[in-house]
Amino acid sequence: MRVGVFYFPTDYGIDLSELGRALEDRGFASLYVPEHTHIPVSRKTPFPGGGELPKRYAHTHDPFVGLAFAAAVTKKLIIGTGICLVPQHEPIVTAKAIASLDQLSGGRFVFGIGGGWNVDEMENHGARYDTRFKMMREYVLAMKALWTKEEASFHGEFVKFDPVWSWPKPAQKPHPPILLGGETDYTLRRVVDYCDGWFPRPRGFDPVQGVDRLRRMADSRKRDFSTLTINVFGAPNDAKVLEGYRKAGIQDALLAIPDLGRDEILRHLDTIAPLVKVGAAA
Repeated sequence: MRVGVFYFPTDYGIDLSELGRALEDRGFASLYVPEHTHIPVSRKTPFPGGGELPKRYAHTHDPFVGLAFAAAVTKKLIIGTGICLVPQHEPIVTAKAIASLDQLSGGRFVFGIGGGWNVDEMENHGARYDTRFKMMREYVLAMKALWTKEEASFHGEFVKFDPVWSWPKPAQKPHPPILLGGETDYTLRRVVDYCDGWFPRPRGFDPVQGVDRLRRMADSRKRDFSTLTINVFGAPNDAKVLEGYRKAGIQDALLAIPDLGRDEILRHLDTIAPLVKVGAAA
C-alpha cells in the first residue's frame, strides 16, 4: 500500500516545489491537492463540516499549475487532484491541461474528481446542483474521447463537439487513473461505470466492508474488480489503522497535511514519515 498526502495548496502556505521535494525525500508516494476556483462572498451554501468555512478554501492555487511545480522538481512522486470539481471545468481545456501535465511529468498524474457541494460556486460556472453528476459524467466521457482518439467527437446534453484533433495525449494509457470521491452506493455505481477507483473518506469507513461493497457493485455491473483501486482520502495518522487498510487490500492511503506555516509543515512531515513503512510492510 502506498502512503501519500493531501494538502490545500494555499497562497500563504508552503511552496509546492519545496513540498514536493520534501515528500519525495521522506519516501511519501504521492501529493494530492483539492481546489476551489473561488468562494462566493454570499456564503449561501453551509459548510458541510459545520461552522465557518476555513480560510484555506478561498486561497487555493489552481491545482494543475501547482502540481506542475511539484512534478518539475521530483522524479517519482505521484501527483493528483483530490479532488477536482469537474462540473466547474470546461472539458476540452481541462483534457488538454491534464494530458500536458501527465506527459510532462512522465505519466505521474491521477485525476481525483467530484461533483462539488457549494451551490453558488458551481452556479457561477453555469453548473447546477441537481444535474452536476450527470454533467460530470459527460465531461469525463468527453475527456476520455479526447485522450484516446485521434479524431474525437462527443454529442451529449452538456458537451457537444464534432470531430477534433487534440494533442498531446497522456503518457499513461489509455489515460490517467480517474478516482471518484464519495461514500454512497450512487458513488460506487459511478466508480464502476466510468472511473478507475474509489476515493472514500475515513469517517465510518471499514476497509474490509469497503472492499466488499466495491467488489459487489463491480460484480453487479459486470466490471472486473481487479481494474479498480481504493484510495482513502484523509487517512488517520495511526499505524494500526493503516495496517488494517493494507491487509484489506487498500491500494493508497492519503494523510492530511494541516493548514500551518512552512516550518510547522516540515516538522509535521518528519513526524508522520515513519508511517510510510507501514504501507510498505510485507
